[in-house]
Amino acid sequence: MTVDTAAYLADFRARLGLPAIVDVHTHFMPDQVMRKVWAYFDQAGPLTGRTWPITYRDDEQVRLKTLRDFGVRAFTSLVYPHKPQMAAWLNDWTADFAARTPDCLHTSTFYPEPSAPDYVRAAIDRGARVFKVHIQVGAFSPLDPLLDPVWAILAEAGVPVLIHCGSGPAPGEFTGPAPIAELLRRFPDLRLIIAHMGTPEHSEFLDLAERYPRLYLDTTMVWTDFSESDAPFPPGERERLRRFGDRILFGSDFPNIPYPYAEAVQSLERLDLGPEWLRKVCHDNAVALFELG
Repeated sequence: MTVDTAAYLADFRARLGLPAIVDVHTHFMPDQVMRKVWAYFDQAGPLTGRTWPITYRDDEQVRLKTLRDFGVRAFTSLVYPHKPQMAAWLNDWTADFAARTPDCLHTSTFYPEPSAPDYVRAAIDRGARVFKVHIQVGAFSPLDPLLDPVWAILAEAGVPVLIHCGSGPAPGEFTGPAPIAELLRRFPDLRLIIAHMGTPEHSEFLDLAERYPRLYLDTTMVWTDFSESDAPFPPGERERLRRFGDRILFGSDFPNIPYPYAEAVQSLERLDLGPEWLRKVCHDNAVALFELG
């Protein structure tokens, strides 16, 4: 049965008494970059490894209206470089996008290069609220010495970093929990948000959450039928999901998802962890982390 996503989400918010949804994992990029990303998904490239249709392949303004019609109050413009001398340019674009899109959390990024500390400081000075790092696409180690001053800056500033570091959907040379464990050992004050609950190394990243109280995890694509068919979440971790209810954040991967947006929220409801847990995950935790008021 086809679900009317907007109607379902309106009912979901009403049932939970939510003023809105906060989605910490959405992608808005320069048009030419977004189209290259979509082309990669269309080709089922090695980093995806499977057919991956883009459900919300629309112009930027249409995508913005779609999110707002879904009741999303705040979201991100996650960008990520795959080569040197790209991050600063992306940061200029995201700064402009945030200035003209008040409900978007000002998002920035970085890459291991000598100029990174300077443009990361500049991004923070311009109001960056969150940084995105994609270890798989960037094909670099989070332990690269060129990033040491960047991590130190971010730890001191307390600006969260949403990091795709799990080995899904395809492993990379530097993905997995071990580099992140070492990174947090060196910089324990970092506020990291582990994308996709660390898929497929869910348990290992939950272990890190046990040790580091500033570590968060986002729900992006986890528990959906699409992900469960390939990297199922371990049922034995249900209790830790409940226990870390204050540090789990809703994310969707909009617009680059192969199913309707409603499925991202329905998958959370199917966990049956209760309305308080859902309110925290879909709204309250992100409001507190990003001081949205």
